[in-house]
Amino acid sequence: MKKKLFIAAITLIFTLALVGCGKDKNSTASDSKVIKVGANIVPHAEILEYVKPILKDKGYTLEIVKLEDSITPNTGVIEGSLDANYFQHVPYLEQFNKENGSDLVSIGAIHYEPFGIYAGRTKDLKDLPDGAIIAVPNNVTNEARALLLLAQEGIITLRDGAGITATIADIVSNPKNIQFKELAPEQLVAALPDVDVAVINGNYAIEGGLHVSQALAVEANDGLAAQTYGNIIATVPSKKDSEALKVLVEVLQSDDVKKFIEGKYDGAVVPLK
Repeated sequence: MKKKLFIAAITLIFTLALVGCGKDKNSTASDSKVIKVGANIVPHAEILEYVKPILKDKGYTLEIVKLEDSITPNTGVIEGSLDANYFQHVPYLEQFNKENGSDLVSIGAIHYEPFGIYAGRTKDLKDLPDGAIIAVPNNVTNEARALLLLAQEGIITLRDGAGITATIADIVSNPKNIQFKELAPEQLVAALPDVDVAVINGNYAIEGGLHVSQALAVEANDGLAAQTYGNIIATVPSKKDSEALKVLVEVLQSDDVKKFIEGKYDGAVVPLK
């Protein structure tokens, strides 16, 4: 109940902040040639900035609302000040819907950001000391992903079937007595000097000045993670068939945007189409 009240409060604040420039909450993207999308700054907003002129040539004006948290992009879509958002993967979307009684839907996967293990005090995974401290994201879906990567590297063993819902409680073998430090994803880069290694979301690694080539280990681009954790365009069911949003997804999945992503992000962001 407290969490839902918190979400409601955030929604109210977000609505008031955008009311001056937002359209009526009952309008849809198909009613207008303006598409308003909430996005994290890196890489989502950067990719959207690239497609602005392409959409303009197709008769649409793209408005990008840059947001750094993982709540207001969804609440903005729910209450109508945003047409869609671009920042999350399906497991996070499903968890958000479950916790908040919402029914947001994905209308297309655009890219994948490989999780990486980055060096803090320890510069090589084989040198992890007994009792090493590893920082991991503190939200359910991303922590599971971090644990799966650590299991992939043989640092821990998870119980059979833990999969994308894995938690620290699912660790059945921890030979180095790893201590886990659970932090908000956006805090992981800053925490590196205080931990042995950190498992970091691709977008926050980029924003923190890290490169995927520096990672001690990364998820495979053709593995389960790439299929499961593709970053999506999400909206409410009433807008999922909007012509404007269909055009947005079509452009974001185009060869032109694929080349832009591959050229700009050096493997830290991988197009899915």
